[in-house]
Amino acid sequence: MPKDYLTRILKARVYDVAQETPLEPAKRLSVRLGNSILLKREDLQPVFSFKLRGAYNKIALLSAAERERGVITASAGNHAQGVALASQRMNIRAVIVMPKTTPEIKVSSVASMGAEVVLHGNTYDDAYEHARQLAQQQGLSFVHPYDDPDVIAGQGTVAMEILRQTDGDIDAIFVPVGGGGLIAGVAAYVKTLYPHIKVIGVEPDDAPCMHHALQAGKRVVLDQVGIFADGVAVRQAGAEPFRVAQQCVDEMILVSTDEICAAIKDIFDDTRSITEPAGALAVAGIKKMLARDRLKGKTLVAIASGANMNFDRLRHVAERAELGEKREALFAVSIPERPGSFRTFCETLGHRSITEFNYRYAQPDQAHVFVGLRLSRGETERSELMAELAARDYPVVDLTDNEMAKLHIRYMVGGRVNGLRDERLFRFEFPERPGALLHFLKKMGQSWNISMFHYRNHGAAYGRVLVAIQVGQGDEPALQQFLSDLGYTYYEETANPAYNLFLGPL
Repeated sequence: MPKDYLTRILKARVYDVAQETPLEPAKRLSVRLGNSILLKREDLQPVFSFKLRGAYNKIALLSAAERERGVITASAGNHAQGVALASQRMNIRAVIVMPKTTPEIKVSSVASMGAEVVLHGNTYDDAYEHARQLAQQQGLSFVHPYDDPDVIAGQGTVAMEILRQTDGDIDAIFVPVGGGGLIAGVAAYVKTLYPHIKVIGVEPDDAPCMHHALQAGKRVVLDQVGIFADGVAVRQAGAEPFRVAQQCVDEMILVSTDEICAAIKDIFDDTRSITEPAGALAVAGIKKMLARDRLKGKTLVAIASGANMNFDRLRHVAERAELGEKREALFAVSIPERPGSFRTFCETLGHRSITEFNYRYAQPDQAHVFVGLRLSRGETERSELMAELAARDYPVVDLTDNEMAKLHIRYMVGGRVNGLRDERLFRFEFPERPGALLHFLKKMGQSWNISMFHYRNHGAAYGRVLVAIQVGQGDEPALQQFLSDLGYTYYEETANPAYNLFLGPL
């Protein structure tokens, strides 16, 4: 059966719109992992995704009468843009049904290519069913995103290019998987010509439709899927991709959101390009397999499948990348509530880079601190630090893998408290460098009781700290002298309405 696809892929008509994308070495990542990592840059396609290959091939193979009537599809992203561009190049009618929840930037992108956009329902499934109905009513040809041999053949041209660009001298190709069209095309072509090359699929661990299907020996329907990697958020693998995958795919690997974010950063570090979450799946899969199997000296290809990233996701990606790389730890630590306890705690941490430090006064004898630390030695250093804190009688809870803490609690530490008197709020800026926070606290000395503290490392040249201290009556001259001696830029925020509404004493 895979041999049937060889002819289809060799004859696929994709280069009227698609480019032969480069296969670039990821030099920094290769050195770090001790293997040769190559990136197949499908993010450089005209619509920033491989999807136009399959869409164009399908439409090009329709009869003249079918093209005359027009085409229709359902998609909220890359496939929609592929169909729209292919139809524009062929000057035929295209109807794209998109969920009402589709971001405006994607709707306008599709419409700008001349396609008719129909917004229907709140999910892809709603849009899909409506598109099928419109196809029947209007005689339009449906262009499936992945469950169609002609679409699969178009996607398979990615493998044709990879093998030509490497002469087949590679050990494995890692492929992002949603409905399965890309991996079916890649696997069918590779296994026909170079059966020794492994084809490994990668899915998010919250959208593992192909992984579960191959384990069960039949297609399964997931109850729900995560939407962070929206390009592969599919509840059921396609019938034809599953049939091909059963014969040609060597393994499926599942990766977490944090691991995907770390892979986005890895690709950026090597290329200065930002892939979408689905586009970084293959790199995340390579890293996970190499960590598991401890392989060295292999040549591995990762298909960077797309770069249609919503800008508002970048903050989330940046925050989670360090966790995904095991370069950050999050701890909840209890310290004594007394002047100087912050400084003593920071001295325990030494000159480690602190990424986050949150505290709000809660009770007279004990303070709870939420702290983030950058790690240079991953899990080993994290375990050592836990042991060191425990040895110094600091009650500590490791929150690094606590999803609620990472998503919500780190932003909610604080609040208003009863019985707190004479609180003044200040915002400080100081040069950012390792140990800068400890230096700041040493300058504060032990003269003032800190009742609230918030610090985040923003990756900028200057650190920013929000500090509340208790200043008793008659202490104003000492406060002004302290602020002057400190020598940092500061702003008093005691009268800020945001403080009085959400943080100030009751």
